[in-house]
Amino acid sequence: MARAIWSGSVAFGLVNVGVGLFAATEDRTVHFNQFQEGTSDRIRYKRVNERTGREVGLDHIVRGHEVGEGDYVLLSDEELEAVEPGRSRTIDITDFVDLAEIDPIYYQKTYYLGPRGEGAARAYALLHRAMADTAKAGIATFVMHGKQYLAAIRAADPDVLVLETMFFSDEVRDAADVIEDLPAGETFRGRELTIAKQLVESMTTGWDPANYHDTYRGRVEDLVKRKQRGEEVVTEGDAPEDSNVTDLMDALRRSAEEMRGHRGNATRDGRSERKGQSKSRAATGTRARTTKTSSKATAKSRAGKPKASSRSRSKTG
Repeated sequence: MARAIWSGSVAFGLVNVGVGLFAATEDRTVHFNQFQEGTSDRIRYKRVNERTGREVGLDHIVRGHEVGEGDYVLLSDEELEAVEPGRSRTIDITDFVDLAEIDPIYYQKTYYLGPRGEGAARAYALLHRAMADTAKAGIATFVMHGKQYLAAIRAADPDVLVLETMFFSDEVRDAADVIEDLPAGETFRGRELTIAKQLVESMTTGWDPANYHDTYRGRVEDLVKRKQRGEEVVTEGDAPEDSNVTDLMDALRRSAEEMRGHRGNATRDGRSERKGQSKSRAATGTRARTTKTSSKATAKSRAGKPKASSRSRSKTG
């Protein structure tokens, strides 16, 4: 079993639930080290004084916060420790909000909360059930590894509480401050919106995360294995160029027709398969009826054939 990376309690009102915090996700990115080309020598980084070029030990390094162009306020570890929020053992829920009201842009990282300690399971299950039935999320703050986090606790399946660390409001950028030409008040001509909605509907399916894979990671892992076996790696050709469709209505129409074609083929394939299965069942049924009829005829023939009496058999003997 995984080890809890934080342990403490969740408090709501006067109720305290002992919990452990577990990572819900893992990084599966392929990581690399750096080497000098043509050698097996690793590349290492050193902390160097940019003026003297000399390496500086960690015990002689302080931190600086830039307050102006080229101006810094220098702070020691001791000074920073003096203003740290302190070690926290409680995730104190201060508010409950509608889960649907939280914009996912605020979510940062996902953790599982698990019950810990005697009697924790029942209170844990009670909190889970209450939030699941009301579709609410508990908003809280807590300290982990010397940093304060904003968090949302929600009920998830199967019967587990999930904690989402969140960005504070001043950490989320306003889209209008980032993107210059956001469309506003656009109007759509003719059947543009209708066809766009039809295209969305035609591409709609149930959410299944297993349908989506990191294909780039798979190719990198395959490349590493091939090179490890000593195979020659050939660079693939260029990706196909764009279709150069510039008219929005034309692009929507062609996309919708393509999706209808895919669906038609799938429907025909399904019908053919069902038709083939029906023929197979019909043939099986015909063979069964033929066999049954033949069996009846054989039985009737045997029944109609006169039996030799015991006297006749005796005489024949």
